[in-house]
Amino acid sequence: MKKKLPPFNWLRSFEVSARYLNFTQAAQELNMTQAAVSQQIKGLEAQLGTELFKRLPRGLELTKSGRAYIPIVHESIERLIEVTDELFGQGQTRPLTIRSSLIFFTTWLAPRLGRFRRMHPHVKLRLPTNIWLEELDKESDMEIRYGMGDRPGVNCHRLTWDHLIPVCSPALLIAPIPLVSPNQLSEHTLLHVDGYNEGWAYWLNKTGFQNIDSSQGIHFDTLISALEVAKSGEGIVLGRSSLIKEMIATGQLVAPFEPKLPTCEAFYLVSSNRDVEHPHAELFQAWILDEVEQLKSTDNSFGMW
Repeated sequence: MKKKLPPFNWLRSFEVSARYLNFTQAAQELNMTQAAVSQQIKGLEAQLGTELFKRLPRGLELTKSGRAYIPIVHESIERLIEVTDELFGQGQTRPLTIRSSLIFFTTWLAPRLGRFRRMHPHVKLRLPTNIWLEELDKESDMEIRYGMGDRPGVNCHRLTWDHLIPVCSPALLIAPIPLVSPNQLSEHTLLHVDGYNEGWAYWLNKTGFQNIDSSQGIHFDTLISALEVAKSGEGIVLGRSSLIKEMIATGQLVAPFEPKLPTCEAFYLVSSNRDVEHPHAELFQAWILDEVEQLKSTDNSFGMW
């Protein structure tokens, strides 16, 4: 059975006493009486079952056990002081936590994040990208979620206006039977992303190709996985225009045919209506909404690519 960890104040008294090798001087630093320090050291020794100091006429001397124990105790206390100061010291603020889908972070947020950092270098960020449950994460200050933006009890700011665009590897355009028409989709693997309401069934019905079996293919839990498989030439995925612009521009993906369907779903910056808000949340919200407005005004192809 493991021994119970000694009280921190006992360890602190031991660490200071070991530096001075004198209970009186240790008591002065700790703002305690010499008797209190001596009593805490006795308590520590009793719990550990060994003496840590030899009591000499003119001071103290560490025993073999004391010499072995002090480096670990000293390092642990110093590390605790450093971390406490880093996280909670004067003028420090906990990181602003913004949870995002991996695909949005990778293709949209990450390339722009440097601008926010240059504008607000004092803001500490934490950017988790894992998949969430339906409810907002209590540890997140903001989240970037995909959906209809009709969530009750939260603040939602729309970030994207997309078109659904079938995309694939350029290799499929130079295959023995090149992919040139939606009618050929039945001959290829459809790559589905779970969680999107507007998927292949929606696109095929809206564009008049209901004859294609929308149930066949591979399912993924994130669009970034489906896009990687599409790049390798193993299928066709419905891309969201705001997320695939660079992949199209660099030739990693191509749009093999014309129909591009406007989406009702979008990415939203979401935050709760709670009274307590991170002091830097407003800075991030203002910045990301300004990025969206600049994208609208400078990109003539906004919403298409």
